[in-house]
Amino acid sequence: MEEHTYRQTFKPTKTFRTFLHMAAIRFTRSPENTILVELLGAWRIQEPRPSLQDLLRECHADPPVRQLQFSSQALESWDTGLITFLLNIQRFCESKHITVDFSELPQGIHRLMKLAAAVPERLETRKSSGKIGHVSRLGNKALSTTDGAQDMVAFIGEAFVTFFRFLRGRAQYRRSDLGITIQECGAKALPIVTLISVLVGLILAFVGAVQLQQFGAQIYVANLVGLGMAREMGAMMTAIIMAGRTGAAFAAQLGTMKVNQEIDAFITMGISPMEFLVLPRMLALMLMMPLLCIYSDLLGILGGAIVGITMLDLGSAQYFYQTQGAVTLTDFAAGLIKSIVFGVLVAIAGCLRGMQCGSSSAAVGLATTSAVVTGIVFIVVSDAVLTVLYDILGV
Repeated sequence: MEEHTYRQTFKPTKTFRTFLHMAAIRFTRSPENTILVELLGAWRIQEPRPSLQDLLRECHADPPVRQLQFSSQALESWDTGLITFLLNIQRFCESKHITVDFSELPQGIHRLMKLAAAVPERLETRKSSGKIGHVSRLGNKALSTTDGAQDMVAFIGEAFVTFFRFLRGRAQYRRSDLGITIQECGAKALPIVTLISVLVGLILAFVGAVQLQQFGAQIYVANLVGLGMAREMGAMMTAIIMAGRTGAAFAAQLGTMKVNQEIDAFITMGISPMEFLVLPRMLALMLMMPLLCIYSDLLGILGGAIVGITMLDLGSAQYFYQTQGAVTLTDFAAGLIKSIVFGVLVAIAGCLRGMQCGSSSAAVGLATTSAVVTGIVFIVVSDAVLTVLYDILGV
């Protein structure tokens, strides 16, 4: 039997540790192709450890090794530095189909190695060893986009199934949560909706007045502002405000719950997160968006009237009579339908990004930003689709 002893090259330290107390391994190979590895000295994480190269070279020698057996009789002390050393050996032996026998090691080492193997390594935390080519990057982006689209479609499907369960009276949610969410989405949003709506009405009236005054048709500013606010701008501007205010809040709330594992706790207790968390938020926006839209329409018309009365020398009664003749209930209904659709989409975007949030505080910020962007994209796309549909139907 051939015996090998390997230590790291000795370097004096301030504690003047002797050479004999340093970490070392000594291994012998038996005729049965088994290597007995003896652990010598003090294995501390701050101390140098012996190299694995000689032991691995012996494992590659002919005939191939079948088993590694460890002994700790000469082991003086150890900490996690020894655990790291043993895990590296175990990982190598698993790749080469070599049996490893740790039965002679202390029980503390067994427990720590079992604990280290209980949690699998996260692949995304490991740094890539090489550069990714443009084609690979494009392919990864396409795959992630496809996966995101599938998750979005699945979430929308679950949301509609949950809504139908609500209509049948079988959804599990707290009415107090619905009331609080309605207050957050409705009454507390009035100040910002008021400011933006009045300013949008002022802008529409001012832009229209600059052009219509050239033809002496400034009275039609009332038509422009009334139709613009009732059919488009009232619903859209309210939806964009709610996407930036409420949709982001939904994503942040659910993302924080995801980080704190509260959503996992709901699933463990048999409570559906879609019914308990998503449904109240979706219902709140569906109920509040039409009311906020009507409020925005009226304030936008009031903003246009301010420009018409003060800049265009129009009478207040004349302006409002002109608005009444130009805007019909059908125009208001078209805007209300859009507002309901926008409310559902904003709620879905916020809850979707919140549910997809990662497990860190940075992921909550990314989910919030993504919720706002997704909500605005949904609003613009759906508005274009509904406008074309209205034109086809003659609404």
